[in-house]
Order: sequence, then C-alpha cells, then structure tokens
Amino acid sequence: MKCNLCPRKCNVDREDGKIGYCGMPAQLKVARAALHFWEEPCISGEAGSGAVFFCGCQLRCIFCQNHNIAIGEIGKTITIERLSEIFMELQEKGANNINLVTPTHFVPQIIQALDLARRAGLKLPIVYNTSAYETVETLKSLEGYVDIYLPDFKYIAAKLASDYSNAKDYFKVAVKAIAEMYRQVGNPQFNEKSIKASLGDLENNKIEEGMMTKGVIVRHLMLPGEFVDSKNIITYLYQTYGNNVFISIMNQYTPLNQVKNIEKLNRKITKKEYDKLVDFAIDLGVENGFIQEGKTAEESFIPSFDCEGV
Repeated sequence: MKCNLCPRKCNVDREDGKIGYCGMPAQLKVARAALHFWEEPCISGEAGSGAVFFCGCQLRCIFCQNHNIAIGEIGKTITIERLSEIFMELQEKGANNINLVTPTHFVPQIIQALDLARRAGLKLPIVYNTSAYETVETLKSLEGYVDIYLPDFKYIAAKLASDYSNAKDYFKVAVKAIAEMYRQVGNPQFNEKSIKASLGDLENNKIEEGMMTKGVIVRHLMLPGEFVDSKNIITYLYQTYGNNVFISIMNQYTPLNQVKNIEKLNRKITKKEYDKLVDFAIDLGVENGFIQEGKTAEESFIPSFDCEGV
C-alpha cells in the first residue's frame, strides 16, 4: 500500500521496505518508552507522562532537538503487539497518559496497538505529540483514539519553513491540522471536572488531579531572532481560538552540532527576547498558557534515546 499519511505524500510502498521522507519503512521503530517529566504541568504532573518516542519524522527540522531519532539513526524495531504491551507497562508504572511523540508515519499501526491495549484494560488519555505537519485525513482516522492534541506551531513565514524544514506550505497545512484537532477534542477539560465522564474512578486509575483529559495545547518554540514570526503565531492562535486552546511558549531552543555552522541558529534565546514575547502574549489577552522559566535550554532536557522501555 502506497503511503500518503503526511503532507509530503511520498506515495512509496513502505510495507515493501521502501522509505519515504520520514526515513522509516512500515515496521514500528521506537527509541524510548518511559515516564517523561518535562512536558507541560497538566501533561506530566508529578508521576510523569508515558512518552513513546517514535523514530523518523516527516518534517525533520534542521535544528531538531531529537535529531538522532528524527533521522532514524537509533531505535529498536518492534511489533504492533509489543507496542500495545508498552502502553500497558506505562500505565502500570503510573503514567498520567500515553504520549505518542512524532507518531504520524505510524498512525495505522498505533491504532491497531491502541485497540489491543484497550481490550487489555488501557484507560489512560492518549496524547498526540506532533509537529502539526499533518493531513486532515490522517487526523480524522484518529478520532475517538486521541484525547489530547499537543501540536507545535513552528512558523508562519514560508521562507523560515522552507529554510529550516523544507516545507514552505507549513503554515497552511498546520492551521488546517490544528482546526481538525480542535474539532475532535474541543475545549480543555481536566480530571477534577470530567473524571466521571471520561476516566472512571480517580483512585482506581491512579491519575493525578489537575491533569488534562481533553483539549489542545499548541506549542511554539521561539527561535533566535524570530520575534516577529513568533508574535504573528501567537496572534493567529489567540484571534482564532481565544482561550479555548492553551498556548505553550517555549524558550528551550538548544543549538546542537548540526547547526553549528548556521550563524543565525547557533545561539540560545536571550531572556530579553523571550520576556518580550511573553509580555506580548499577556497584553494580547492570552490567559490559558504556559511559559518556561530559568535555564531550560540545556541538553539535559533532551532524553537519552537508549531504547529504555522498548
């Protein structure tokens, strides 16, 4: 079957071992499956998010913080049955949710694994953690499976999208994708308000109070020197969704080895430029949001992709 899961529409037969832009054949490949503590507070909580990091990526930004797994250099090939077991193991470890990181090119396999895990007793909310470079058709196949969408919103400017992600159509693709995400899951819900309707008994499920159970959190990673594009992104999100989605403004950009020769990207965000963006969002009226404080742009915030839990 020819693969057109993402906007690249490579039309290659990944089932036959061929690879498209994502760099992956159809066989699942995972680099890490473990409790993850560095997501937004309503995703990680104190117990952690059950993050499953898939190898490969349809966007492959040149500054990617997870570069080694995005290009598929590391990771372990697993079966659909094993992925369903991983979901159950993360639930047993006390994860607040199952967090699918860069999952787009494995959506059909993930759906099968979720079906198996649900039959085995999986009750956790499912988080779809993505670049937002998604087709509406692929997202529609996830309706009823995903509870929380956690998309990036990287660029509005086509030149930035082209230069850094080889995707000059990123903005028009991302806005359609986020609109579909919001259509599916609606306004944010948290377990202290919706636990009876969506998760059953709080104690039995061992879910912390205050965790998101439904909704959209849009992340924006501020890039060096790109205040105007960042401001335009926040303006678009607020004018389109108001406070019905959360906006997570991130300062954790870390210049890694692959950008050391790109002068514009070879530095961290300054406190001054980040504070200016946060102040802009507040003045605009953004109330449902997250900011990062302190020195978050550190390599320690990038997990060790050592196949833990795989």
